[in-house]
Amino acid sequence: MSTKAAVSNPAWAIADYLDVHQGRLAINGADALELVQQYDSPLFVFSRPRIKSNITRLKSAAESVAHPIRFFYASKANSNMAVLRLVLESGIDIEVNSGGELFKALRVGFRPDQIIFNGTSKSDSELDDAVRAGIYAINVDSIYEIGLVEEAVKRTASANGQPPKPARITLRLVPEIGTRSHLGLQTALLTSKFGISSSEVLEAFHRGLQNPELIHVCGIHIHVGSQTPDVEPFAEAFRSMWEHLVAIHRDTGHTLEHINLGGGIPVNYLRDRSQADQLPEHERDMLGADLEPSVVLAEALRVARESARAAGAEHLLDQTTILLEPGRSVVADAGLVLTTVLNMKQRPETGDIWLLTDAGYNIMLSMNNYKWYYHTISATRAAEAHDSSYKVAGPLCDSGDVYFDIERQGRLPDYRKLPANVQPGEVLALLNCGAYSLAQMFHYNGRPLPAAVMIDEGGDATLIRRRDTYEDLVTNDIW
Repeated sequence: MSTKAAVSNPAWAIADYLDVHQGRLAINGADALELVQQYDSPLFVFSRPRIKSNITRLKSAAESVAHPIRFFYASKANSNMAVLRLVLESGIDIEVNSGGELFKALRVGFRPDQIIFNGTSKSDSELDDAVRAGIYAINVDSIYEIGLVEEAVKRTASANGQPPKPARITLRLVPEIGTRSHLGLQTALLTSKFGISSSEVLEAFHRGLQNPELIHVCGIHIHVGSQTPDVEPFAEAFRSMWEHLVAIHRDTGHTLEHINLGGGIPVNYLRDRSQADQLPEHERDMLGADLEPSVVLAEALRVARESARAAGAEHLLDQTTILLEPGRSVVADAGLVLTTVLNMKQRPETGDIWLLTDAGYNIMLSMNNYKWYYHTISATRAAEAHDSSYKVAGPLCDSGDVYFDIERQGRLPDYRKLPANVQPGEVLALLNCGAYSLAQMFHYNGRPLPAAVMIDEGGDATLIRRRDTYEDLVTNDIW
């Protein structure tokens, strides 16, 4: 054990979830090193109490405003069946982005009227599945797609030998609202691939109302993007959609049932800010965002109410349910990755010490794609001061498989801070990995994908994804 002074209350700790026990990382009381011993490394670890707490936070935000609110968990963030079951048990609904996610949502027990289907490129078979199931809404991404849904309704009715039952659709708009998130995560710009532009909105609604025996236009939708650090884009999006809703009602007499604000509520990835000053200011603001859902809802409703009063249309707002599609804010900080140091080396020429781990970007894709920052600590010596600098990298045969920005744009720290004299065999923890990691894993370099466990309130671990075997690598190959 190092003689360095222990850290009594580390900044990354979260009460009743992440803390230090006997010098080691504990997750809801479960010892991180014992989990690795039992389930091997690398290992995804999720906290059942933290996911429930995050959903409770959302539901409390809804109760703080005097307006009907529904939450639809964005399953793209993490569609593990145990996670989906926990979301269902916690009392919110679900948003899917593919036929596969729709299949999983129905299989785990979500009712069709609890499901929204998003996406730019839905296939005929996916639309058939959605129509056949009778889901709450298909979020239509273009005028062209309206016709695709109508054809799916006709096919389904023909196969059943019954009159068509109208499919419920929502029109997804793109009002050109920017945010301070990564460009790749901004979805309300005309340069993004999503949605119907403002100049086409009335045409889209007229097209959607042409065949009421086939489709019913029930709402409008917008998603400003993921990890949005400011409340203003949400409020502006709501204002824009509200103005469209009023214009549509005046032009067609059609009353919409809901306005869908999408997701984007951020997660604070910089709870421990010890390396925050090594990131550009805009990255710090985005990654360290701490925006409460209640603030988002209150401000969005405030600007909508102002517009409604000015237009003499408060009755329309009162008839409208607000939908949100949170994903990251439900699961991101409820998951982490445990990885073992397998090798180390020194570069005498640079003075660098390299730690080579068993967790690469094949299980942490965002760290490579977006240079996303996941705070890294020693699970083996969690109580010790983290003040020694290391180059940290994964096992893949790829120079980009590192925990820093090889493009030298400063979007990740050049070094990770860990205790002195880290040795092979020690376990590290990458925090806030619950969203967009497990869902994006792939078998690069022929590496079996890791197991995942869920920790309950008493610290007991349940396996929720078995570790791949080598046989799994060839399951779908034909030779």
